[in-house]
Amino acid sequence: MEPQLIIIALALAALVGVSLGLLGGGGSILTVPILTYVLGMPPREAIAASLFIVGATSAVSMIGHAKAGRVRWKAGLLFGVAGMAGAFAGGILGGLIPGAILMVLFAVMMIVTATAMIRGRKNQAAKSSAAEHTPALVRILLDGFLVGIATGLVGAGGGFLIVPALNLLGGLPMAIAVGTSLLVITMKSFAGLGGYLFSVQLNWPIVLAFTATAFAGSFAGVALAGRVPERALRKGFGIFVLVMGAFVLVQELPPLITSLTGA
Repeated sequence: MEPQLIIIALALAALVGVSLGLLGGGGSILTVPILTYVLGMPPREAIAASLFIVGATSAVSMIGHAKAGRVRWKAGLLFGVAGMAGAFAGGILGGLIPGAILMVLFAVMMIVTATAMIRGRKNQAAKSSAAEHTPALVRILLDGFLVGIATGLVGAGGGFLIVPALNLLGGLPMAIAVGTSLLVITMKSFAGLGGYLFSVQLNWPIVLAFTATAFAGSFAGVALAGRVPERALRKGFGIFVLVMGAFVLVQELPPLITSLTGA
């Protein structure tokens, strides 16, 4: 592997950490394409590595949010336990699906997520009045399980699905939803990784170097949390994710169609 590519990948890893620390999500949406297209990892290995990198970085980012009182442990643990079950199942299933199909699913997840981010959340006025209500247990568990399957299957869709769920269903203020999502992401990521390790082996020196660089970025992200205007940040990042998703889809869909049709 060329040293220049490793340097570029590590520089981009810092952005992964900033995203997780600042937004409570977006790590895998960046990590999987970096590992796949910059470092040349096979899709399943990239997804598994992403689960480790994002899980470890989320755990580190969560510490800063917890110290600031921005983690709701009860809601996060309930959502996280359900998400772990879904992520483990998704990780096992992902190990059985061809890599090209996984990357197309990943691209679709990116585009759907980006569209939701750009459109923004409705019912902004309602969230403050609902902030102190405990979410319905069944809805939290079901939401957690479904988000967990998506995370385990394609290594993405964690934070940007969890944050709105905690914000709207759980009635948590945005800053607290971001901090709590990091607890959930940590739990789900390692559960999904456990499922993948039945069928994938990781290049641990590369993975650990990427993770260490993401750690550094996460500290900057946590420090910026609450200081950057949320609407502008989410729209800008949403556009970036949309472009990334379209790029992955253009790269992966034509060869997949060709292989399926035998053309």
